[in-house]
Amino acid sequence: MREHLKFYIDGQWVDPAEQWTLNVENPATEETVGRIALGSATDVDRAVKAARNAFASWSQTSREDRLAVLGRIVEEYKARFDDLAAAITEEMGAPTFLAQRAQAPIGLGHLGAAIEALKTFRFEDDRGPTRIVKEAIGVCGFITPWNWPMNQIVCKVAPAIATGCTMVLKPSEVAPFSAQIFAEIMHAAGVPAGVFNMVYGDGPEVGAAIAAHPDIDLVSFTGSTRAGIEVARAAAPTVKRVAQELGGKSPNIVLDDEALAEGVARGVATIMTNSGQSCNAPTRMLVPRARMDEAVAAARNAVAEITVGDPQGKAKLGPVVNKTQFDKIQGLIQAGIDEGATLVSGGLGRPEGLDKGYYVQPTVFADVTNDMTIAKEEIFGPVLAILAYDSVEQAIEIGNDSEYGLAAFVQGADLEKARQVASKLRAGQVSINGGGGDMNAPFGGYKMSGNGREWGEYGFHEFLETKAILGYEPKPAG
Repeated sequence: MREHLKFYIDGQWVDPAEQWTLNVENPATEETVGRIALGSATDVDRAVKAARNAFASWSQTSREDRLAVLGRIVEEYKARFDDLAAAITEEMGAPTFLAQRAQAPIGLGHLGAAIEALKTFRFEDDRGPTRIVKEAIGVCGFITPWNWPMNQIVCKVAPAIATGCTMVLKPSEVAPFSAQIFAEIMHAAGVPAGVFNMVYGDGPEVGAAIAAHPDIDLVSFTGSTRAGIEVARAAAPTVKRVAQELGGKSPNIVLDDEALAEGVARGVATIMTNSGQSCNAPTRMLVPRARMDEAVAAARNAVAEITVGDPQGKAKLGPVVNKTQFDKIQGLIQAGIDEGATLVSGGLGRPEGLDKGYYVQPTVFADVTNDMTIAKEEIFGPVLAILAYDSVEQAIEIGNDSEYGLAAFVQGADLEKARQVASKLRAGQVSINGGGGDMNAPFGGYKMSGNGREWGEYGFHEFLETKAILGYEPKPAG
């Protein structure tokens, strides 16, 4: 049993203002495996005061000072790597191989990208007599989800450190173990007191307090569009900057060529990764109408290769994170059946042989139309909807016909054609033939998928204010 009943504030582990606790469940076993304290607005206020006090000195540190701190965080992160991976498997059900090869490593990736960007980032630029200065925005509030915990924590913390900001983190109360280890990493790395603070809690209490706090200058939120709207509402009276990475319903256009079966299989593998719990998952696959049967066969074959089971074993898919998510996914699968989509594989209930744990069958629907619930709503589970198109132009139109615009995908043998399609998709990130893994590529969405960008140098800009100093260079005499 893990017990984390203190918050990290001003460089110390401190007791919460009130004694509220929450049990943490292992989604593979449905057993309680830990307990955390739940914070309140009082705890948030204490953390914000620590961050505000630290900002005066931290914002004035040199590039070299910040590089040194980031370097120490990297070393401590490496020392706790196995602990992080094990915690992620236990708290949100990521299979061990995924935790070891993707979930934990991505935090190191963001730290490395921030270090490289910081080495050459231009904080000052002279334009004639005027100096343009980029300076730290101030105290930042971070609200992060459970599905890729280290990704979403570190892609905020690393650029904040690099740009001279201080921060208060509220990690997901559903998957808090890895966040606890990360806070221990920050402490061991000697991050100055007050620069990084962490308070556990839920959205309605701690998340809302962070969003509304008058001494927080930026709130960065990753989660559902519904929750993001509430964060923006809470933040509006204080006119703080709000950066959001929200929901997605990403199209995956498979072109009509000899690579169709390969593209379908790649799309199935991508959506099923992390049990479908990725906001940028390619959940709407668009295939040529005349080749629907071929695409369905390729999808069925790809799903047959996916094993579901104990995340500490050799299964490719673990459980979804909790009963709430399981029930939501089951309801959406039922909606697909009720609205007339063709169930190709998977369906309702747990996979055969699994009577405990929040395991969902890898599910594929064909003959889906874009007005169906499963084509419109973010399912956040291993459920793929296959839609037909009659022309590439129609595929692009269907792909863009969504309130979301986080990501999009194109599969095809003709690279130039794939590039042309990619250029017409309204999404913040478009992947061609499985391209990905670039830690310096900006990540963020169009439309209801959010605003702002994260990752690499692009992520720095969210944390900076722009100041113009007029008359910095005097005009030449005469």
